Amino acid sequence: QVQLVESGGGLVQAGGSLRLSCAASGRTFGNFRMGWFRQAPGKEREFVATISRSTCNTYYADSVKGRFTISRDNAKNTVILQMNSLKPKETTVYYCAANNYLRATTLAYEYDYWGQGTQVTVSS
Repeated sequence: QVQLVESGGGLVQAGGSLRLSCAASGRTFGNFRMGWFRQAPGKEREFVATISRSTCNTYYADSVKGRFTISRDNAKNTVILQMNSLKPKETTVYYCAANNYLRATTLAYEYDYWGQGTQVTVSS
């Protein structure tokens, strides 16, 4: 088991930046691939970014490539999502997730552990 707690959400103007954090506890953090998803009401959970256990490999949804950066600090059991140039349509709840896959995983069902989510609101 691993427990995930997101923080850092809030209100930002379009074009602004937010830094989301996900703190993990429980089993060895370095053994888990980490991902970020987002989900608007009535819609499916959408992949945003993922990072491998070693931090060497990252993968992004096309919609965020070049604007968002995922990183992790295994010593601090934390994964970060730096979001720049935010758009109003990206207003939604963002979730941190974890699994044991070696390959990049972009589907929600491939993740075993989830945080409670943090709200991001981008005003126009």
